Amino acid sequence: MMYGKKLKIIRERNGLTQEELGSYIGITKQAFNHFEKEYTIIPIKHLNTLCNYFGVSLDYIFDFTSKIKYSNAKADIDLNIVKNRLKEFRKENNLSQEKLASILNVAKGTIGNYESSRSLIATPFLYTICKKYNISADYLLGKTENPKYLTK
Repeated sequence: MMYGKKLKIIRERNGLTQEELGSYIGITKQAFNHFEKEYTIIPIKHLNTLCNYFGVSLDYIFDFTSKIKYSNAKADIDLNIVKNRLKEFRKENNLSQEKLASILNVAKGTIGNYESSRSLIATPFLYTICKKYNISADYLLGKTENPKYLTK
């Protein structure tokens, strides 16, 4: 994925330390360092908090677009919107839960958990779906209505 470089650039541009941002999202400096270097995967909830703090879109952090933010963006992720948009995405692309699970190399139950709002989609799965199908992460998470599909 590509979020680590962008996080570091934005953090440094704003004159903040890893310790300060780690404290802001409730983790250690070391944990933040591991997210920035992509040694460990940052959970969507932390990534969303950082995007809101810096006023940037998830699509920008993932390097899907050069557009820094969307004017109509919402701060919160709504699990009901996520489940509906994920189902809508699957249907538009003629993907069963089994097929999407296979593409993401996860159990079908994982997709079921996302589509029933039992859990928020994991960062690598969101990234893979968006990258492969050119769909906005911000759209899938209900943070924006538009754009649905990405253009650089």
